[in-house]
Amino acid sequence: MDWTDWHAYPALGFAVLGVVVLVGYGRSLAGVTRAQRSVRVRGRIEEVRAPRNGGSRRGGISVVVSYREPSTGEEVVVTNDGERGEMITAAWTGREIGVHYPRGRPHDYRFSDDPEAAGGRGLGWPNTALFLIYVGLVVVASIDWGWPWALIGVCYLPGNVRDTRRRRERLASMAAVPGRIVAVLRDVSTDAEGGVSRTVTPVVAFTTREGVDVTAHCEKGVAEPAEAYGREVTVHYPQDDPAGFVLDHAARQRSVRSDVAVNVVTLVVVAAAAVVGVVLL
Repeated sequence: MDWTDWHAYPALGFAVLGVVVLVGYGRSLAGVTRAQRSVRVRGRIEEVRAPRNGGSRRGGISVVVSYREPSTGEEVVVTNDGERGEMITAAWTGREIGVHYPRGRPHDYRFSDDPEAAGGRGLGWPNTALFLIYVGLVVVASIDWGWPWALIGVCYLPGNVRDTRRRRERLASMAAVPGRIVAVLRDVSTDAEGGVSRTVTPVVAFTTREGVDVTAHCEKGVAEPAEAYGREVTVHYPQDDPAGFVLDHAARQRSVRSDVAVNVVTLVVVAAAAVVGVVLL
């Protein structure tokens, strides 16, 4: 391989990625990936434990979850203490969540926010490697053929525009109810270099119009979060999923409107770049 030729470097990268693709697809066909060896069931939150003001957010909202082991019919009742997959940041009695565990070991469980999440075939990394090979080939071809401007805007817009429209419609359909900050959680962490960071997480409690009592972490939307304990707030939530609530409804609407403007400008730029690319061909 001639290392004075810059093509040698992407070629080496393609070779490594190709190995990842072959090994990944081979394991999937053999049925031995971690996803294929996991059992996935629906769990139900049976109890939500009130958070302690001044406590830690680690581990998420404390809950008791039940689920049934398909092969034996045994009902398993567990908590989310310790490292248990995705952190539960919004909880109410009766909420369904995903539970997965190695076959034959129902007590070695992990949680997922999405009860519909399928295990798949364990092709996440191989598919990513395949996509990177595709992108790399497009970049190399564009440089070799002398039309790099054609790369601008690749894979950008339709999904982004659809997401913005869905967010705008979702915000417009939200119901408003009163809520209260029932705890402020405080965490201190230290990085590898000795730097200290502090995190403050308010916890809001509210009752939906359907009579569901929700307890949830507030990642954003609370002014002066460290002083928020006991504060009354207005909660806007989508009626199909209270976990999607927001406290800064007006600010979110303004953000979506600005996203629409950005999308329009970007669409114009992408279209112009595409025209330039075609001309350069």
